[in-house]
Amino acid sequence: MSEILVIAEHRRGELRPVSLELVTAAQSLRNSPEDRVSVAVIADRPAAFAQQLRVPGVDTIVTMTISTADFDPDTAAACVQALIAERRPKAVLLANSVDSFGFAAALAAQGGYGFATDVFKIEYQDGALVATRGGYGQKVNVEVDFPGKSVVVLCIRANVFKAPDGQAKPAEVSATAPALAPRSTSKGYVELASGDDVDMSTADFILSIGRGIGEESKVAQFRELADAVGATLGCSRPIADAGWLPKSRQVGQSGKTASACKLYVAMGISGAIQHLAGMKHVPTVIAVNSDAGASIFSVAKYGIVGDIFEVADELRRHF
Repeated sequence: MSEILVIAEHRRGELRPVSLELVTAAQSLRNSPEDRVSVAVIADRPAAFAQQLRVPGVDTIVTMTISTADFDPDTAAACVQALIAERRPKAVLLANSVDSFGFAAALAAQGGYGFATDVFKIEYQDGALVATRGGYGQKVNVEVDFPGKSVVVLCIRANVFKAPDGQAKPAEVSATAPALAPRSTSKGYVELASGDDVDMSTADFILSIGRGIGEESKVAQFRELADAVGATLGCSRPIADAGWLPKSRQVGQSGKTASACKLYVAMGISGAIQHLAGMKHVPTVIAVNSDAGASIFSVAKYGIVGDIFEVADELRRHF
């Protein structure tokens, strides 16, 4: 019997949806009927998340109580290392998130574990675990194996695996956190006032623009186009970082996830993995880009290789 260990992720007292997606991803690693999936919650009040984690596919919930309510990379690394030493799982699944980026690589290096990030597929090939991730700006898929590694740490891309439905009654056990004094202290969260109260996660039709628009003065015409077709105007990170649109309009891993979106039109967006993380799950994606090799076409249902301004003008004439 082997164990697959999922590390639940939470922020500001709320369980992040990707935690349940990791449970589904873990099912791909059940290599025999005896294999078990355990979910570990590392928090100051871990029991607060237990109810949400009682879902089909979870055999055991492991709670580990720490002194801080806020994420700390040193604490996370030490706690996960302690869980690996105690439970000896064959695989540890983490979210491919900004939190995991702070400790996962160091954890794998220190423990000599197999390691891969941005994983969107897991399978066994000839009895060996193989993880598939994007490479070369998402232009190719790369299969990674881990010869000689008894433990593999995988950071799983969000919005790829569907969260399980229903309720279950997994066993619940506790684990002792290692004694460690955090080297950093969170002073609180500051919400940036953007003057824009749009919530991209609730929009069902999004028209997003990327660096392909070239300059800030071009934003206005796409705002008008979005209004004309009844879409919410969104953007990729370069546009938000440049200040051309508020951060609240950014779609992607460091922005908002288009959770409720049914139709996503990407104009002048190349398709970096961080942006795809926020919208690749949308049922209908339409991409417009002058580069036929742009990664955005890998997730698009319909694609137009052409000038975004010409396409925008043509659309505007019909509305």
